[in-house]
Amino acid sequence: MGVQSAKELIVYQKAYKLAMHIFDISKKFPDEERYALTSQIRRSSRSVCLNLREAWVKRRYEAHFISKLTDCDGENNETDTSLDFAKDCQYIKNEQHAELTSLCKEIGNMLGSMINNPNSFLLNK
Repeated sequence: MGVQSAKELIVYQKAYKLAMHIFDISKKFPDEERYALTSQIRRSSRSVCLNLREAWVKRRYEAHFISKLTDCDGENNETDTSLDFAKDCQYIKNEQHAELTSLCKEIGNMLGSMINNPNSFLLNK
């Protein structure tokens, strides 16, 4: 029967896992980062999932679908950059950084594949 919901996509599940892991580690960021890095990294990591859900409902229109996937990819890259800041500011350990940026890369590769090969996801094709 195929995938019925964006929640069933492996890329969504990985992005959700990443967002929740970031939420947990960002609880330990300094208070002065509350309205800066903490807020930003939580927002961008969650936005990957949110934009993916939005892309899923726009599968009737290839250009809209690809546009929302491109937004996902942009938010994923923003998350990756915020992880670099978190590491360099010594808010997370090198091992955490390596694990999370590896997951960002994996998510980015999956999104890139969807962007470059949208037809299997589109409706009415």
